[in-house]
Amino acid sequence: MKKQIRFFSEVQESILMAFRAVVSNKLRSILTLLGILVGVFSIILVMTAMRALQSYVENELSGLGANTAQIKKWPSINFDGPSSWQKYARRTDLDYNQFKKLRERATLAKGVSIIEGFRTDEASSRFETSNPNINLQGVTAQTFSARNIVVEDGRAITETDVESRRNVCLLGYELAKKIFPYTSALGETVRFDSINYLVIGILEKKGSLFDAGSDNMILVPLTTAMNYYGHRRSMNFLIEAADRASYEDTIEQVRGALRSIRRLKPAEEDDFEIESNDSLIQQFQSVTLSIRIGITVVSSIALVAAGIGIMNIMLVSVTERTREIGVRRAIGAKKRNIMIQFIMEAVVLCQMGGIAGVILGVLGGNIAAKCLSVPMTVPVDWVVIGLVICSAVGIIFGSYPAWKAANLDPIESLRHE
Repeated sequence: MKKQIRFFSEVQESILMAFRAVVSNKLRSILTLLGILVGVFSIILVMTAMRALQSYVENELSGLGANTAQIKKWPSINFDGPSSWQKYARRTDLDYNQFKKLRERATLAKGVSIIEGFRTDEASSRFETSNPNINLQGVTAQTFSARNIVVEDGRAITETDVESRRNVCLLGYELAKKIFPYTSALGETVRFDSINYLVIGILEKKGSLFDAGSDNMILVPLTTAMNYYGHRRSMNFLIEAADRASYEDTIEQVRGALRSIRRLKPAEEDDFEIESNDSLIQQFQSVTLSIRIGITVVSSIALVAAGIGIMNIMLVSVTERTREIGVRRAIGAKKRNIMIQFIMEAVVLCQMGGIAGVILGVLGGNIAAKCLSVPMTVPVDWVVIGLVICSAVGIIFGSYPAWKAANLDPIESLRHE
């Protein structure tokens, strides 16, 4: 017990001496810890920004619906290189006729729906005209449930609206405020691309980075949009399972039904993509993982270079303080005491640079998050990892100068001028 108390007392004394040594050589200390600061700053900056973005993207992707999957001709993310796009381009489009057949055969699904963009233009009312960036999208009745689209006022589009190709629409929250500043938009007429639509509902405000377009869009029955604009590209189908327990069975039934509809042979691979929240999140995580690994490698090189700089500075410090070391040895200090003193000095230097790097990295990362309109965060795990790495760098690169100081001849050290 006494040995442990004595050891901790020596460490405490060494830390205090290390601080005094760092403060007494301010310029040299600042130049030394800059390398550590840059290495830790770059890691924490990227990890903070990526953690904030990843958390937000995962939350936004969940807006697809917990039990909903998308069927698409093209994958959302592709890592197979430019040549692979030729394979996807050769695939047959997913069209409305296939959608109707799939809806009949997918008996396990709670709903099969579509949301498809048709045109971007300006929308106008008897009061105001919007910017020319309003996206008109065609939907079916079950799209609202599959995409978690909430109607704040009025009603959603029904099957009757779709079957009858009615000229009705729902407006995004901001669009409704923009073109109907003095009255409710419900029951009013909106003109888009020279076509009049009756407003039957207003959507709930989204106001987020990835859903900002939802506040400035017009939803109309899919068949109404197709009647005016036709359709020349592949559609995306939304498959909503009744619950999580039946999700896998529902997707397998849909896959089999669609393969049959598209007349694929048993040996042929699917010529469509099925994407869920989980798969999209995994793909996003794989992208961010590659970025994190790259930044970590680059930052590690910076830390190693900073460690070499610390070792050189510590060797200079040993030379300058040779007489001090001789005096300490003469009055009873052991080699262990000298080694602890110089290792602690290296650790203190690294930790000072590390703490500064962490503070600046967290601030910088959250400023980037704020610019992207995503919630701010603090990556506590990476902060701890960064500070532990700083201590390791100090111990590793401070060990040789400490060993050299501890093994100086006391008599020769006292004679040193």
